[in-house]
Amino acid sequence: MSVETVITGLRSLLGDRLATSNAVRDHHSHDSSWHPAALPDAVAFPGTEAEVQAIVRLCAEHEVAVVPFGAGSSMEGHTIPTRGGITIDLRDMNKVLEIRPEDGLAVVQAGVTRKQLNTELRATGLMFSVDPGADASLGGMASTRGSGTMAYRYGTMRDNVLALRVVTADGQVVKTGSRARKSSTGYDLTHLFVGAEGTLGVITELTVRLHPIPEAVSSAICAFPDAQSAVACVIEAVQYGLPMARVEFLDEVAVSNVNAYSGLTLRVAPTLLFEFHGTEAWAAEQAQIVESLAGSHGGADFVWTADAEERGRLWQARHDLYWATKARRPGCELYTGDICVPISELAGQIEAARADIETSFLEGQIIGHVGDGNYHAGYLVMRDSPEEMAEAARLADRLVERALQVGGTASGEHGIGLAKLKFLRAEHGDAAVELMKTLKAAMDPKGILNPGKLGQAG
Repeated sequence: MSVETVITGLRSLLGDRLATSNAVRDHHSHDSSWHPAALPDAVAFPGTEAEVQAIVRLCAEHEVAVVPFGAGSSMEGHTIPTRGGITIDLRDMNKVLEIRPEDGLAVVQAGVTRKQLNTELRATGLMFSVDPGADASLGGMASTRGSGTMAYRYGTMRDNVLALRVVTADGQVVKTGSRARKSSTGYDLTHLFVGAEGTLGVITELTVRLHPIPEAVSSAICAFPDAQSAVACVIEAVQYGLPMARVEFLDEVAVSNVNAYSGLTLRVAPTLLFEFHGTEAWAAEQAQIVESLAGSHGGADFVWTADAEERGRLWQARHDLYWATKARRPGCELYTGDICVPISELAGQIEAARADIETSFLEGQIIGHVGDGNYHAGYLVMRDSPEEMAEAARLADRLVERALQVGGTASGEHGIGLAKLKFLRAEHGDAAVELMKTLKAAMDPKGILNPGKLGQAG
């Protein structure tokens, strides 16, 4: 293996679009997680798919690691180059190639971000619905099978990616899927790469599903006496068949953090945030039904609004919650877990997670995209404190262990990354993990694509 030879070759290919400075390497040594940083040997900034092919081929020839990088907003260490090598930053591959309103789809390069795409769509009456909060790149969102606040109504990246172009470990380009809404031909290669976390190929282009912008949008907020009551309200709304666009849970600690950071004055109690899409009459009717359901579960201070400015302020505060939580303890990191369970089990899981926090010396909060059973626990830690890191790991592991006992999953949307590899066998079984390793070995025999991650679990 000769990283120096690869760097020399890439310098001839890319010129000053190959960076070896400490500042650029440091920027690509970490993501938004608590995981320890690791420096790549160099960072490449390709502008075309052909350049991505050339980079991967050269790295494969010399068995040098390749780590795809989008916006760096992942939460589980996916883009940390634990074995050095070349990080491929796809930020310059950021063109919206085609918008087809009549088909409800767009074709984009992997570096396009969700906000950029929605800006391009403003005149079409369509939107890209997957909203993880951060302005993540679509290639990265596909790689982690991301979702976010509107997944209950519109689905995750798994549901909204129709086709891909991917550079595989030997430098070939594989085209998966089509522009058709469904197909019965061949293996489903599109969804093999969606969620593969860059371990099977480098996504360079995506065809994504678009949705009509609703005629009317309204939001509501309601406080509850406890988490059990809030989740019971959501379960009843789901069983009622209400097509809520968003339904978010914040525990009392999260509400306190939002108030302090975003200047809100919400009651400090377990709280649900709702958003309704449809015609003006249907959005209003959904809100009225939810208000009635909330009241039957002890909900108080139900406030409904169709005002765009008020809605924007509320949801911006929700999206800023990561920073609001970190502001609670300056200098800290947020050690997170994102669990998804059958919705019938959600209340008990949240109560158990809250009990763990209350008996721990760490501060923490619980939030969730509760319409689909997904919740997040976050613990405030100082990275240089072994005691705090060990306690956070213990608490996060308990979340997963409880979830698996009731048929849940170790991650609803953040992905596996580094810390959750140890749970793959417990969740999927030995045979499934061995099949994953077989797929990885067949598609990346030299193990150069994002090594140490998915497909290489013990």
